[in-house]
Amino acid sequence: MENKGIKAITRLAFVSASLLVLKVVFTVVSSYPDYFPPNFQVDFLLGRGHYFWQGYHWAFYVHIISGPISLLLGVVLISKTFRCHWPAWHRGLGRIQVLNVLLLVVPSGLWMSWWSMGGRPAGAAFAMLAVATGFCTTMGWRRAVQRQFASHNRWMGRVFVLLFSAVTLRVFGGLAFVLDIEAEWTYALSGWLSWAGPLLFYECYLIWLAAPERYGLAKG
Repeated sequence: MENKGIKAITRLAFVSASLLVLKVVFTVVSSYPDYFPPNFQVDFLLGRGHYFWQGYHWAFYVHIISGPISLLLGVVLISKTFRCHWPAWHRGLGRIQVLNVLLLVVPSGLWMSWWSMGGRPAGAAFAMLAVATGFCTTMGWRRAVQRQFASHNRWMGRVFVLLFSAVTLRVFGGLAFVLDIEAEWTYALSGWLSWAGPLLFYECYLIWLAAPERYGLAKG
């Protein structure tokens, strides 16, 4: 009964996360007309006009294209059903994901963090997010090469949680808007909570799963 309950909760969480990812990807892609060419009156580009063409634009355009791709690939690759039924596709898309994240998403995110609207605290949050994402992706790739697949799954689960920060950050932004909170510290706090909070939750989940004597589960 406990195993069935955990599987149901996991499935519900996966479906919910997938729907949120699709919504965010649609929002980003539908905003492309405001970015090509840049409209400095829209929210994200507001106030960036004086430095946009001084190197920031390269990271920005790379990020808004590679980011949605990494989220969509993450949803597919995290699916156990997809991994079990189409292992060759999983490996192929996994290689694309690793290259996309390490060569495009992480460097562009790290570069953009220097110009964060929330100042240095927010910039530090996004810089740490980029570093953590790069580290977890590298570890996940190494474990796959070493054929340590249980460890690989855990590391790539961390990668998905970190990429999912693009979703949680928008959730926090929506809450701030609803509560009519406009302060620089809220953006910095959201920047940290958007990835550190979910990552902590995921680590607790892994510890929970690693207690087979209590929950009747095998370590994964």
